Amino acid sequence: MGEMTVRNSILAGFASLAAIGLVATPVLAQRDPAYAAARSAGKVGEQADGYLGIVGAADPALQRLVDDINIKRRAVYAEKAKENNATLEAYALTAGCQAVARTTPGEKYRAPDGSWQTRTDAAPIRDPRCP
Repeated sequence: MGEMTVRNSILAGFASLAAIGLVATPVLAQRDPAYAAARSAGKVGEQADGYLGIVGAADPALQRLVDDINIKRRAVYAEKAKENNATLEAYALTAGCQAVARTTPGEKYRAPDGSWQTRTDAAPIRDPRCP
């Protein structure tokens, strides 16, 4: 299958998932006060791949927190992807695109070039594969 065909197929899958509102929001893991503190301190940020990333150096406690959240996210993505006949990667990307879009001013997110950005009042710089 050609690169454009694969890309178009992925985009169509994103659009259908987003249109029916089935993209998971990993809210439960994010209610952890340690997560909220790390997020507000700019130590963690959202990534287009659907997973939380560490901004800068990580201490063992922060690494465990991020790993735990990402394991939970992956489990949700895998379940939802299966329910919707999507790949795990496509589902995670759609969720990541939405998570980056939902960041608020002052929060960190990873831009498509791999750099960590701090959200301003402007829309975040999103991955070109985002629906």
